[in-house]
Amino acid sequence: MDPKKISDALAVAPQISASDVADLASQGYRAIICNRPDGEGADQPTFEEIAAAARDAGLEARYLPVQTGKVSNEDADAFGAALRDLPGPALAYCRSGTRSATLWSLAAAAEGRPVPEILAATQAAGYDMAGVARRIANGGKTPTDTGDATFDVVIVGGGAAGIAVASSLRARKPDLDIAILDPADVHYYQPGWTMVGGGIFEAQTTARTMGSLIPKDVHWIKSAVAAFEPDNNAVVLDGCRVVKYDRLIVCPGLKLDWHAVEGLVETLGRNGVTSNYRYDLAPYTWELVKGLKRGRALFTQPPMPIKCAGAPQKAMYLSGDHWHREGVLGDIDIHFMNAGGVLFGIKDYVPALEKYVEKYGVSLDFFHNLVAVDGPAKTATFEVKKPESAPETVTVEFDMMHVCPPQTAPDFIRVSPLADAAAGWVDVDQSTLRHARYDNIWSLGDVMNAPNAKTAAAARVQAPVVAQNVADDIDGRSPTAIYNGYGSCPLTVERGKIVLAEFGYGGALLPSFPKWVIDGTKPTRAAWLLKEQILPPVYWKAMLRGREWLAKPERVKAG
Repeated sequence: MDPKKISDALAVAPQISASDVADLASQGYRAIICNRPDGEGADQPTFEEIAAAARDAGLEARYLPVQTGKVSNEDADAFGAALRDLPGPALAYCRSGTRSATLWSLAAAAEGRPVPEILAATQAAGYDMAGVARRIANGGKTPTDTGDATFDVVIVGGGAAGIAVASSLRARKPDLDIAILDPADVHYYQPGWTMVGGGIFEAQTTARTMGSLIPKDVHWIKSAVAAFEPDNNAVVLDGCRVVKYDRLIVCPGLKLDWHAVEGLVETLGRNGVTSNYRYDLAPYTWELVKGLKRGRALFTQPPMPIKCAGAPQKAMYLSGDHWHREGVLGDIDIHFMNAGGVLFGIKDYVPALEKYVEKYGVSLDFFHNLVAVDGPAKTATFEVKKPESAPETVTVEFDMMHVCPPQTAPDFIRVSPLADAAAGWVDVDQSTLRHARYDNIWSLGDVMNAPNAKTAAAARVQAPVVAQNVADDIDGRSPTAIYNGYGSCPLTVERGKIVLAEFGYGGALLPSFPKWVIDGTKPTRAAWLLKEQILPPVYWKAMLRGREWLAKPERVKAG
């Protein structure tokens, strides 16, 4: 944590932690302003955590969240008012500090400070506000007829899908000028978080620096996307810079909507409430599992779609297995609170899962959607909508609760011209993954609207499909690669055994191995070894490097 002074009244910083607050107080800061919305990043503490630490340290705290790249005049006015109202000096933070610096710049301009002074102050602090000057000069609008940079291919998102498709595309077209847009410093192997929550992996083994993974000769623009201008082949970045492209690939992942459950953000990581969907909370899951000797454990699943639909019950099975091995299972009441009406969407895998439900004594509470949590009271409230029954609300006590948060398309996608009208996902052709309306745009990963499972395994297969079809388009051909909807969900039913669910569009089974190697409809040791020992290095050393092991794209057959 390294605050950068912009004025006598303000310094800005990247994301801070609760443990930083006492140090800020000792440096003389008297107020904290949070400009980052809760739930924006997988490793991000909530504002309430920061505010609690601020209260303990005698600091005031104010929450002024701004979506990345969406700094409005109203936001700037509110920021200026906060600086006037709060005791100073204040420390403002967001993901990188850029939003906070932008807010100060616009507020200072509104007060009549000359633009050169604003630019000099922010530049001295390490923030380039040239884009703000242009925005002010253009009446708040960012011109997209010319760009700050132009590339053959621009990829939005540096997660599993983004880096994999960049590597696969470079393998086919090594001379392309490619840029990846992503503000994150750290790249996470999210499939490993289930194993962290089960005490099998250490959290740090699932994280690597983004810079170490960006393919050689691919430009990394460390900035978030604010908006798309597809009619001008332009992407507007946080800070109002403009990147132009010939072809665009969109794969920023999805949004974990923690705020959709009342009281959840205030109690995450404490009061027995955890989630393997956040890097910093998966270790807490294992702490809770080890510490629980008797009582009630709830495992929730929200309405679809979610990333890795089996993850909520994976946590449940690994927890049940630990309690079974420790001899305390009989004293623990396990409930699977599922907003849907089935245990798993592909019926071929259900019999094997039902045997473990019986083994662990799990109560299946279907059509139960988590809507509120009272952490200190250890109660969870569910909206129950069973078929042909009147909706009702039930409140359940718990000693431990693993929450899978509701999930949506990111805000900057939902409001963009790329989104579908139904739910705001990127609108694609489900076979070619080309955009339904813009011929030079493709999408893959969790953000697009093809009816497949949102898993890293799906992205592993989608990346070569998109890379091949983009290469075909560059060569003047129609797309030759098709995506069959493949997705995989290794269901960790006990330590040492996995039900390896592999399927495509319409629930068709798409096994990667012969039955004598791995029968995916049964729990096997071989599938566990695949998940534990083989898939992590395949992810880091093959998928992210464009080596398409078991992922060669299916080609269009000549008619």
